[in-house]
Amino acid sequence: MVLAIFDFDGTITTRDSFRHFLQYSVTKSDYYRGLIILSPVLIAYTLGLVPANVAKQKVFAHFFGGWDSERFEALAERYSSSEIGKIVRPEALERVAWHQEQGHRVVVVSASISTWLNHWCRAQDVDLVSTEVEIQNEILTGRFRTPNCRGGEKVNRLKEHFDFSAINYVYAYGNSRGDKEMLELADEKYYRYF
Repeated sequence: MVLAIFDFDGTITTRDSFRHFLQYSVTKSDYYRGLIILSPVLIAYTLGLVPANVAKQKVFAHFFGGWDSERFEALAERYSSSEIGKIVRPEALERVAWHQEQGHRVVVVSASISTWLNHWCRAQDVDLVSTEVEIQNEILTGRFRTPNCRGGEKVNRLKEHFDFSAINYVYAYGNSRGDKEMLELADEKYYRYF
């Protein structure tokens, strides 16, 4: 088997889907009010004092903690259907299609949330490995069920999903330091290819 691994945000897309989804999900005033409330953790993250996973979970909890899971999933599917296409790079989609034509197994590996990536990945007929949210009693807790799928966690999660002893060759596409370990896993690496 040949595996083609694609990061999503900034590689397949022109911008970060986490922020894009937030802006789609709440009013402009709620979005900016939330950023003001979250500014201490966002500043600490920018200064390297707080890791990405901690800052991201605090942002997610602020905006979506306590939401009904059905409401969140419906919103995520609408976003996936109507908005993701607006930020996808056509040349990245062409590359995905090229791999599929070669018979390669294509997988998106992303720190973004599976809830809004699932629908898009199914439509493209690609596998998905990404961050998953925790739901208890049909309510979003605001926490992640899996570790944030970034850096070394991308490799950990890929190895949970695929038997690499059965893989003959790996292509990988990424655009940031969060993709470094994933790119190192590949036989053929493409950094900021699109």
